[in-house]
Formats: sequence, structure tokens, C-alpha cells
Amino acid sequence: MNMSAENLEEIKAEEGKRESINFIEEQLLKDLAEGKNGKKVQTRFPPEPNGYLHIGHAKAIALDFGLAEKYGGVCNLRMDDTNPQKEDTEYVEAIKRDIEWLGFKWGNIYYASDYFQQLWDFAVALIKKGRAYIDEQTAEQIAEQKGTPTQAGTNSPYRDRPVEENLRLFEEMNSGKMEPGKMVLRAKIDMASPNMHFRDPIMYRVLNMPHWRTGNKWNAYPMYDFTHGQCDYWEGVTHSWCTLEFVSHRPLYDLFVDWAKEVDGTDNPIDDNRPRQTEFNKLNLTHILLSKRNLLILVNEGVVNGWDDPRMPTICGFRRRGYSPEGILSFIDKIGYTKFDALNQMSLFESAVRDDLNKRAQRVSAVVNPVKLVIDNFPEGEVETYTAINNPENEADGTHEIEFSRELWIEREDFMEDAPKKFFRLGPGKQVRLKNSYIIECSENPEECIRKDADGNITEIHANLIPDTKTGQANSNMKIKGKTIHWVSCNHCLEAEVRNYDRLWMVENPRDEVAAYSKEHGDVRGIEAMRPFLNPNSLEIKKAYVEKWLATRKPMDYLQFQRIGYYNVDPDSTPEHLVFNRTVGLTDAWKKINK
Repeated sequence: MNMSAENLEEIKAEEGKRESINFIEEQLLKDLAEGKNGKKVQTRFPPEPNGYLHIGHAKAIALDFGLAEKYGGVCNLRMDDTNPQKEDTEYVEAIKRDIEWLGFKWGNIYYASDYFQQLWDFAVALIKKGRAYIDEQTAEQIAEQKGTPTQAGTNSPYRDRPVEENLRLFEEMNSGKMEPGKMVLRAKIDMASPNMHFRDPIMYRVLNMPHWRTGNKWNAYPMYDFTHGQCDYWEGVTHSWCTLEFVSHRPLYDLFVDWAKEVDGTDNPIDDNRPRQTEFNKLNLTHILLSKRNLLILVNEGVVNGWDDPRMPTICGFRRRGYSPEGILSFIDKIGYTKFDALNQMSLFESAVRDDLNKRAQRVSAVVNPVKLVIDNFPEGEVETYTAINNPENEADGTHEIEFSRELWIEREDFMEDAPKKFFRLGPGKQVRLKNSYIIECSENPEECIRKDADGNITEIHANLIPDTKTGQANSNMKIKGKTIHWVSCNHCLEAEVRNYDRLWMVENPRDEVAAYSKEHGDVRGIEAMRPFLNPNSLEIKKAYVEKWLATRKPMDYLQFQRIGYYNVDPDSTPEHLVFNRTVGLTDAWKKINK
């Protein structure tokens, strides 16, 4: 979709009212104003389908899809499926689900494998032009003869082999009869270039394995650097946004695009019709270890229960934990896009999610560490019904009914036998208000208000209600020092499983800690290097009691367990066995721990 001059001026005027826009959007506006790419905006999100998307990908998704949508363009989804060793349709479908859940739609779905023949033909054309050759050196030899950033490389002994021989060997690479690693196709550029990526980069390698889309047609597969830019160019991508590690790749990206245009033979001036690569900082968070390779280790070693385990930093893991897409995108908008990597605090992410859930979560009562409370002066068998507001932030969410009776469950932490003076909850001689109900008080004599088992554990608390202290009654405004505590009626509640998730990593920067430990202990790898830093208490499963109304809630519904935290309904949950996941607490518990 082309951007008209009128629309562009309207957008620029609107953006001028804001304090600032990120540097990528500024560059996009500049390109549109200068008429680049016919004032068209076309982006792409190009994940490799070798694992599930993590929170870092969400930042790229928000940029690629968000700016294309904002400026009347289109964002395509392109699977970078050039490595059949690790790719699977399971990951393809998961990627699509995650993008849709975040609220975005792609224009078209492409695959790098769609271009395998075109890439092969392009490579053949480069061989014929003397710009590519077959190298028979080992990977170690190639690495050595490339030199160092401060020392020029040396030419491969195969660099000047005849074109006809290169063409023949290239065909042999794809025959299925060549041993992987025996030969590669390299671009002939400049072995003395200060940019290491220009020192005759590898374009094709032999894998000899079927591809999940193309079957046995190919045995030699293109490398990422030889694939990415040309696919962008052939698709008509105008802006290619990627993370900072690709800054040094950009000259090679542009060179391959120039060569593709030359082979293509079109008359369009390349400077005004090329994909424009711009790099931005990755999303790095404390207490999280990203990269699909590391996440796969956690899955395969059984540290977590799959890619969507709520302790995982995958998009599907955050979804299952109860993070909202709006909360995730709000956080990404807050941290923005820069040209410098930074480590963002997990607490900032949780705060953004907490702010969003406060608007959408339905308020309910749940007791996760229960002890029984008996109201001695409330008649046995009598039941009172109250109306509870589902969400004070959204009247449209309506109300539901809750029951009050003689026997209640309350939180064990809301009662203390030997309470200090500043303990404002329940204990001998203390008063509290039961939420939406009466003020109650315990006798000053512990023997009258406490029942214990043979081991000395409190099993039952007894109290009396103070008459006419419900809302609207004569003593409803009675002043007390005690706080308001929540409850559920023993005979009108349901048992539930509550999964209290915490951070998987005990250290702020797991990547650096794991790397240092690996080096210090003889280059140990994988789970052995990770294990010392994993939180053994990252999951606590408890039996709880919840309002029976919660049996009507659907998987992934957002809830606030009043006074406890934000939860959601897990996909494992059924009306017969309710399961809830803790998303985040009402406040930042780690802030208190770290003080």
C-alpha cells in the first residue's frame, strides 16, 4: 500500500505532538518523505522454526507488525527454514499462534525454502561471473586462513579454480553423495577486508538430509547471510529491522542485494528500491536466560514442563502464566528501541503486566493457606448471600453471588496466637472486618478461641461477630484497628490446585553467571553449568479453597485473588479439578527480598 503525501503529512504532524519517537520510526518517516521505495512500507518478521518464540521476539514482532500497520503497509511472516536439522512444523504452528495472540496479522506467509531454486540459480550465476568458488578446506582451516580483525586473511588455495570445475563441484554438493563438511561454496570478495564477514563468506554447505517442506530435492542448503537479503529484495521488503549483532552483517547484506539486482537485470535504481536494514537493541531481562538453544536444554532435561511452562520466557509460557498481550506490548513500548544494549529489570516488566491486569482481572476470594474460622454466634445452617463486584475497574464485567455461613476458611497468616502490638489482623483479643461482611472479634483468652491438634498445630479458630456491623447496618462504621481480611464459606467453596510460580533463576544475569561457572569448572556445558543458578523453589503447588463461582471461569481468564495476587485459569483446569497459576503478586516481592 503506497502512502499518499496527504496521509504522510498528517502522520508527521501527529507524531510532532509527541515528545519523541524512536530512531527507527524517524528513519521510516524520512524514507517516506524522500519517496524511497515508492513511499511503500513493507516489513517482514523472519523467525527460524527451530523452537518457540520468546519474549525477545515479541519486541521484534511489535516493531515489524506495529509500524507496518501504523503507516498503511504490510508485514509478512517468513519462516527462515534453511536448516532442516532443527526445524519442525510444530514450531511453525506455534509461531503463528503467538503472533496472533499478541494481536497482529501478517499479509502473507513465505518460507526461505520457497526461494531454494532461485537462490541456487543465483549462486550458479555468481560462479559464472567468477564471484564464487568451491572450497575443500576443513572448517578449522577456513577459520584459520580468515585471519583476525587486526590481521588480513590469506586466500584459499581453491579460490582461483576454473568456473567449469566450480559448477561441476557445486552440482556434486547437491547430489547426496558428498560427505557433509567436505566442500562449501564461498563468495569471492576480499580476504583483507576489515569486515570479517567480507572474507569470502560461506554461501552453501552440504547437509544430506531431507527438508520438511521440499523433501529430498536438496542436499546442499544456503546459509543465512546468503538467504536473508535476497529474500527481502525479491519479496519487495522496504525495511528490514534486526538486532544489533547484525550491524557488521549489513555491508554483506547490501552487497548480496546489489549482486541480486545485477543478476536480476531490472532497470529500477537500487538506491531507491532496496530493503533498508536498521538494527536495534535486543530485549534483555534480569533473571531470564534467552536463546532457543538454552530453552531447549531446560525442556529436554525436564527442568520445566515443556515450552509453555509458566516459568519459561517464551511467549506461550507468559500466556499460560497469565500475562496479557496488552501488558507485554505496554512494557515493550516503555523500554523502547535504541542502538545500545541494556539489561532491563524483570520488576519493570511485572509492573507493566500488573498495571494492565488491574484493569481486566476479575476479583475473587481464594484462600491458599487455609485454617478454619468458626463464628460461634452465627446460627448453624443459616446462610447469607452477598453480591460481589467482579471488577471495580469495569462495570460491564457485572457481579456474582457469594455465600456467608458459620464456618469459613481464612488465610493462616491472618491469625497469630502471640501477636505483636502492630499485628492488625486476627488474634486473641483482636478485631477484624471480614470483607463484605461483619466485624468479628476473638476472645482475649487463647483457650477459648484456639483449637490445636496433638502436634500443637492450630486447626480451628473461634470468634464472634459484632451485630449490625455489615455495610448499611447501624454499626457498619464502627472504627477498629484491625484490617479487612478475606474468606470463603466452607460449605460453599471448591477445592482447587494453586500453582505459585516464581522466577526460574536466582541470579540477576544468568547468562554471565553460567558462562563464568562453565569456564571455572573445566568448560562444563548445558544443564550442568545451569543447575547451580536455578531456583529450587520456582514452583510451589498448594491446595486452596476458592469461591464456587470460579468453576464457571474459562482457561486463560484473568483473575485477582484478593489480597494475594493475580492468577489465571490453567488449561489443565476442569470443573472437577480447578487449577490456577500465579501470574504476579500484588506487589513486587523480590524488591523486599533484595533490600
